[in-house]
Amino acid sequence: MFTSPAYAQAVGGAATSDGMSAFLIQMMPLLLIFVVFWFLIFRPQQQRAKEQRAKLAAVKKGDQVVTGGGLMGKITKVDPDTVEVEIATGVRVKVVKATLADVVTNGPAKAAND
Repeated sequence: MFTSPAYAQAVGGAATSDGMSAFLIQMMPLLLIFVVFWFLIFRPQQQRAKEQRAKLAAVKKGDQVVTGGGLMGKITKVDPDTVEVEIATGVRVKVVKATLADVVTNGPAKAAND
């Protein structure tokens, strides 16, 4: 034979001593992706949910509301977990507070096309 056998060798001989740092370097892109998702998606969503909970907790008699089912009306009575909404003259429905989609205090809600 004209060639000698080649054997695999570790480069520098210290490949096993810095295994933890290599692991951390490999994990950095995943951590960076998680941080970006946290600040762009999860955190704003939590803030919107917190604002919605505060808005629902502060409903009072006379507020104009829109329910999750699309009914619009005026609050006539507030209980701890429910509200009574007048959707037409003399027509009142009892609604669970958690199903209120929006609270408009300055008059009836208007569609974007109006």
